[in-house]
Amino acid sequence: MKTATIPSVRVDPEFRAEVESVLGQGETLSEFVEASVRAGVQHRRVLAEFIARGMRSRDEAHRTGEYVDADTVIEQLQRKLDEARNRSAKTQG
Repeated sequence: MKTATIPSVRVDPEFRAEVESVLGQGETLSEFVEASVRAGVQHRRVLAEFIARGMRSRDEAHRTGEYVDADTVIEQLQRKLDEARNRSAKTQG
C-alpha cells in the first residue's frame, strides 16, 4: 500500500523550537508529529464512544424512568477507588 502525507503545519519559530526541545533521543520531528496525530485520533475516538455510551444511557433512563442518585454513584466510585489504592499499596509494600 502506498503511503500518504499529512499536510505540513506552519508554526512560529519559537513553537517549533519548543517542540524540538521535547523530542526523545533519536526521535525526528516527523515521528513526533505522526505519534501526536495518532494519539489525537485515538483520543477523539474514545471521546466519541464515551459520549455515545452516555447518550444511550440517558435514553435508556428516559425510556425506563430508572435513574441512579448521583450520591450513590459517587459512593460506589469512591469505594472502588479505595479498594484499588489498597491493592496497589499491598503490591508495592
